[in-house]
Amino acid sequence: MIADIKKSAEEKMKKSFETLKADLGKVRTGRAHTGLLDHIMVDYYGTPTALSGVANVTLLDARTIGVSPWEKKMASGIEKAIRDADLGLNPSTVGDTVRVPMPALTEERRRDLVKVVHREAEAGRVAVRNIRRDANNHLKDLLKKKEVAEDEERRAQDDIQKLTDRFIAEIDKALAVKEAELTAV
Repeated sequence: MIADIKKSAEEKMKKSFETLKADLGKVRTGRAHTGLLDHIMVDYYGTPTALSGVANVTLLDARTIGVSPWEKKMASGIEKAIRDADLGLNPSTVGDTVRVPMPALTEERRRDLVKVVHREAEAGRVAVRNIRRDANNHLKDLLKKKEVAEDEERRAQDDIQKLTDRFIAEIDKALAVKEAELTAV
């Protein structure tokens, strides 16, 4: 019972950390890449849909991403979704293609990106803490049902706390690496 809860918590924390690493990878460091737009959701007839589900995303050149919607009337919705994604991008529609130029990284832009990275890291920490809370609630339920002893439950909570501390330290390490990468000129 307790081993299952610990294992489940560790797997969930690992997934949260992997998601954070993927999100940090999307924060650009000067060059355009299509992964930057992967998480953007577009309103497609009232349903939030991934950008890749309504358009082709390609690189037009090293500093420009091209988004070709499958339906011409989706261009304005795609442009709005990219603008609202808080990535500091300013898309423009040319014909039936949405062009997303990458602005040069100024000192101010670097600071903004560092703030974005900090928000992503904090979201990762919150996810890990929520997993810890859920695991501890499961342990308390087992204790209430008298399926485990109090000392076993307390030991398991300590183990889950150590697991939480380990993943939060990894998140902080990944944040420091990405922050150094962004602030390097």
